[in-house]
Amino acid sequence: QVQLVESGGGLVQTGGSLRLSCAASGRTFSSYAMGWFRQAPGKEREFVASINWSGGLTDYADSEKGRFTISRDNAQNTVYLQMNSLKPEDTAVYYCAAGRSYRYTLSNAYAHWGQGTQVTVSS
Repeated sequence: QVQLVESGGGLVQTGGSLRLSCAASGRTFSSYAMGWFRQAPGKEREFVASINWSGGLTDYADSEKGRFTISRDNAQNTVYLQMNSLKPEDTAVYYCAAGRSYRYTLSNAYAHWGQGTQVTVSS
């Protein structure tokens, strides 16, 4: 009952910033926890950040904590990922996903996925 479309990816230099957006369709958006995941070539998809249905609770992978910020605007049906101090190892396709709880960090805990947006950080 929810469809997700990511945008905002691109090419940025080391130390730069990007803001990713995930636009959702469906009237049940506000009932979902949302997560951001990423997948680099030859790597498994990994957890980046998550946020609960109201936006008051968040979780981050250790490698992103202090650099990335997840937020949501339920009135606009949109989830954001603000990425600062980017590093080459952040290069990946970034996906947003909708699930049952922000406390889950495994991909299989999220039922709905977007198509992804490419983030490339040059060195």
